[in-house]
Amino acid sequence: MPLLGCIADDFTGGTDLANNLVKSGFRTIQTIGIPISVKQLEKIDAVVVALKTRTCPVEQAVRESKDALHWLESIGCQQFYFKYCSTFDSTPRGNIGPVAELLLRELGATFTIACPAFPDNGRTVYRGHLFVHDQLLNESGMQHHPLTPMTDPNIVRVLAAQTSLAVDLIRLDLVRQGEKAVSHAFETRTSQTTAVAITDATSNEDLVVLAGAAKNLKLVTGGSGLALGLGKNFGLQAGRAAKSITPSGRRAILAGSCSRMTLKQLEVAKKIYPHFRVEPEELAAQFDVTIERVLNWAKQHRSDPNPLLVYTSGSPDEISSNQKALGADRSGDLCERFLAAIAEHFVNDEISQLIVAGGETSGAVVTKLGLNLLRIGPEIDPGVPWTLASGSSREIALALKSGNFGSEEFFVNAWRLLGPPK
Repeated sequence: MPLLGCIADDFTGGTDLANNLVKSGFRTIQTIGIPISVKQLEKIDAVVVALKTRTCPVEQAVRESKDALHWLESIGCQQFYFKYCSTFDSTPRGNIGPVAELLLRELGATFTIACPAFPDNGRTVYRGHLFVHDQLLNESGMQHHPLTPMTDPNIVRVLAAQTSLAVDLIRLDLVRQGEKAVSHAFETRTSQTTAVAITDATSNEDLVVLAGAAKNLKLVTGGSGLALGLGKNFGLQAGRAAKSITPSGRRAILAGSCSRMTLKQLEVAKKIYPHFRVEPEELAAQFDVTIERVLNWAKQHRSDPNPLLVYTSGSPDEISSNQKALGADRSGDLCERFLAAIAEHFVNDEISQLIVAGGETSGAVVTKLGLNLLRIGPEIDPGVPWTLASGSSREIALALKSGNFGSEEFFVNAWRLLGPPK
């Protein structure tokens, strides 16, 4: 039965974590919500339960995370991992702090770490400040996120505002002293007031040290980077090969993310693939009519071997204008429901290879398609693997891309990795 039980606060974050767990040697499976059956968990080392709790009300995030934890305990997991975004996406109320606090309390633990660093994707933490490549978090574009704008790079301060737990910092100079020194620091904090420590990390070597020191912690929290060093704690060998995916069928890309990187990726893709952009105002005025327009356009390109690209992504100025006209919640909800509806129509029309860009968009699409199990395939870019997704009598090749992840040629590289369409 599984050794490590993981709770991810969105679906792209779940695949991100599962991908790194496979690299660390875990036989890993991702579920969408709490599964009804456990038959598929035989010969599995880690289970990632993906929830859609990053931006929901705090009370809902706490309740669903508690249910997921109790299910993971029931199947015998020994250690637990709460996964959130490597850009620490949250609001002043949460949901990172309240969920971490709940998990500690339910597990009877008094200390955990918060380690969002993921150097392979340019996310590093130094002196408690989060960087995205060479920029502080609040200068990286995340300050314009439509749902979780991050305006403070000091994540010690950000987390302290969300929780009653004591929040402190494990500095880089201590991490560089090695696993024994960090483990001693953890043990010292475990015997004190219930607390959580932000961990500095600027390299994968730092993550390996932190992961080793966390061997005896009941709960760890962070981005996916920490997973790279956890396998050795369970005697697993790093470098496990992901399952190959060889699907047939037509292809499509659906993008709702408005991140800087997704916008760059779209510019590359638009030069190659047939594309159709929809704005929230169109959806507010004529939702069903707009869907029909897109489907008619798709029919015209049915014989085109290239993937179809449908997107609602826009620049920060366009986002601001949409939110002023419709409100942030309504604007986001319209785009999510639209792209989820398009995904359902596409899959019913024999599109069986799908890339979805954006965490909220991915959640909406996966839920609409009734998918409940993801088997991890080959990595496209750090944090983004292909998966073989199944549920409701469907099986499709699916890549769920967090907004800021991937190179500018991500979409092109993703299809190249699968090979020519069949």
